[in-house]
Parts: sequence; structure tokens; C-alpha cells
Amino acid sequence: MHNPSCHLHPQPSPGWRGVIGPELIAIAVFLFTYALIIDERIHRAVAAMLGASVIVFLHIVPWEKIPEYIDLGTIFLLMGMMIIVNTARGSGLFEYIAIKTAKLAKGSPMRVLLLFSLVTAVISAFLDNVTTVLLITPMLLYIASVMRITPLPFLIAEIFASNIGGAATLIGDPPNIMIGSAAGLTFNEFLVNLAPIMAVNLVVVMGMLALIYRKELHVSPDEKEGIEKTFAGLNEQEAIRDRSLFRKSVIVIALVIGMFFVHDQLGLEPALVALIGASILLFWSRQPPEEIFEKIEWPALFFFGGLFVVVGALVETGVIATVAGFVVESVHSTGEAMLIIAWFSALASAIVDNIPLTATLIPLIQDMGASMDTYPLWWALSLGACLGGNGTAIGASANVVVLGIAARNNLFISFVEFMKVGMLVLFVTVAIGTAILWLNFVVL
Repeated sequence: MHNPSCHLHPQPSPGWRGVIGPELIAIAVFLFTYALIIDERIHRAVAAMLGASVIVFLHIVPWEKIPEYIDLGTIFLLMGMMIIVNTARGSGLFEYIAIKTAKLAKGSPMRVLLLFSLVTAVISAFLDNVTTVLLITPMLLYIASVMRITPLPFLIAEIFASNIGGAATLIGDPPNIMIGSAAGLTFNEFLVNLAPIMAVNLVVVMGMLALIYRKELHVSPDEKEGIEKTFAGLNEQEAIRDRSLFRKSVIVIALVIGMFFVHDQLGLEPALVALIGASILLFWSRQPPEEIFEKIEWPALFFFGGLFVVVGALVETGVIATVAGFVVESVHSTGEAMLIIAWFSALASAIVDNIPLTATLIPLIQDMGASMDTYPLWWALSLGACLGGNGTAIGASANVVVLGIAARNNLFISFVEFMKVGMLVLFVTVAIGTAILWLNFVVL
């Protein structure tokens, strides 16, 4: 049986262990993997798998302990939701929602921005952010072309709305999925602690964007009337490609969301709820599973698996425990730790991917549990990791996807141009979030 003391306090012995401590190797592999992820010349899934391979090959994490570090709850929840979304996509459900929303705007660019932001936030709270923006961005580009105005305000608003909406629920953003699985937090706990914060943030950010882009969103009364007539000619029913699949998708998605609300009372893990929904929709719809499984984002799942092992090496060798001890000695209260974690994760997530950042901070918070109440710290981590992505063009996957689609349509948004608005949104939303968390967990 593996004895963890052999690497927590390495003794001189023959071979590499007598020369280089496992702690140093775990740190070196972690930093090397992180550097490859940031560099992006090698796919991040390959970088994570390479790092995990080195860790296991050198026995930093023994083979038999890998299941302890790979969070299957996160991986299976993502997989189940990917299957549901990819199956439902063929029905035209998401295009139907987009056209319906455009018609409600009645020719007003400002109303388009507000309504699509609301729709994006709500969908992102329950489905993958990237899928949401992939479906909505082309529609926004089309609407802007009909209105003969720049789509820039719409796309910027869509990015912020997807990141804010994704932060509101357990299943809205990968960091939340990871945090919920590691800390045993329920779907309803996320709704109670984060959804109100994100609702306030969405209203504030939409107000900010309406003010910032008021000139770009202005049209004359005659232009507005012409736009409204064009939208009235759109038929959302024609967007439905498969009515039977459309109906079944709506029913199953509603069922899954309903089960998320009561999963703790049912004794079901969120991952199991997603897999149950995926299996029901596949069985009921009779869609070819080969086609659906091909569309699963396997690189993302392998990225998670490899990353869990790389971060697990820091836990296994005691590095995380050492850092946690240092942090605990440096802070004097849970409230102080909450503010540090929220702002550190927010600013760091604007620069680096929030998934490896979250994976690194989760065991750190777990180890802090011996000396302080970590419950508020989980919400601080979620807040910072999810909202920090708004800061820069590379801060979140949704940002990269939307700006990439815009570039293919000859709309180039520079890194600096995005950051001017993004960093403002980051500071305002995180300030609002930390103020509400402080009120909930420190003052009250």
C-alpha cells in the first residue's frame, strides 16, 4: 500500500527521490503545464494530459490514487449537459428563442441589447456558455445588419451577460461545477447565494453599457419603424427544423432543470441528474448517438481529467497544505480571507484560464477548513473566478468565441478596446458581489 509520508517528508534515498524532492517536481510540472496552457501553441488538453502523464510516470501521484483526484462529478455533469444541448440543437430550439426575442424588441436597438442580454444570461445559467454564444452571436450579427448599426454593443453585452448568467447557478460555468462538486454545495445553495448577486450585476452592467453605447444604439423614428416591419416578417416557426425533437427537448430540459432544484432532496448528484436527462432525451428522440457523441467536447473533458491529476500532485505532496497554512497565518478572519480570494481569483482569471485557477484554489480552501469557516470562501472563489473572465478578451472561453466570430465577419475588436470596458465591468461587478457577500456572511 502506498505510504504518503514517503513524499510528504522525503528522505535521502537512491534514485531521483534522493536528489529532487517530489514537492519540487510537483511544482515544476504544475508551472510547466500552466505555462503551456497560457501559451496556447499546444492545445490545453494536450498540455494537461502531458503534465498528468509526467506526474503518474514519476509516481508523484500513484496510479491507484488517481480516482481520488479526478473529479468525476464535474466531468460527468459537463458530459451530460453537452449531450442534451447537442441533441436539442438539431430541433431549432435556440434559433426559435432568438427570433422570438428579436420580435419583442420592436425595432429598438436598445431593447435588442437588453432583451438579448437577458436571454443570454438565463440560457447561460442552465447551459454551457460557449454553446449559448455560438447560437446567439450569428443572430445578433444579422439583427445589427438589418438595423444598419454596428453589432459591437450587442456582442460586448452578450459576452458580459453570458459570464454573469453562468455564475448564477451550479451548472452555469465550469468553475461552479468544480466548486459545487468539491464542496458538496447544492443547486439551490448557488441560487440563494449567487443568483441574487448576478441579477443585481446584470442590471448594473446593462445600465452601464446602455450609457457607454448610447450613440451607437440610436436610430431615428423612421428607421425604427422600418426595422420593426423587417422583424415582423421573421417567422420563428420556420426556425423549427424538427417539431417532434423540439417538443421532446423542451420537456427534457425542463425536467432536468426541475430535478436540479430538488436533487439534494432526491439524493441525486447533479452529474447523475444531467446523465439521466441525457439518456432520456437520446432514448426518446431516437437521434443517432454516434452523431451526438461526436459533438461532445472531448478535449475539454480530457483537459479537466489531466488538470485534476496535476493539481492533485500539489495536494499529494503537501504543497497545498503548506500554502494554506501560510495564508491562514496571514489573514485574521474569514471575512478577510473571503475578500482576498474573491479579488485574487477575479484579477487572475482576467489573465489566465479560470478552470486551472479554480482547480488550484479548491484544495487550498479545503485545507483552510481546519482553522476557519470555509463556506463563505467558496462563494468568494466562484464570484471571482466567473466574473474575472469579463476583464479581458481572453478571460473566458465565451469571450474568445464571440470575438472570433466577429473577426470572421470583419468586425475586429482589439484587446485594449475590450479591456477598457471589460476591466470596468470586472471591478464594478466584483465590488458589488463582495459587498453583498460581506453583508451576508460578516455583518449579518
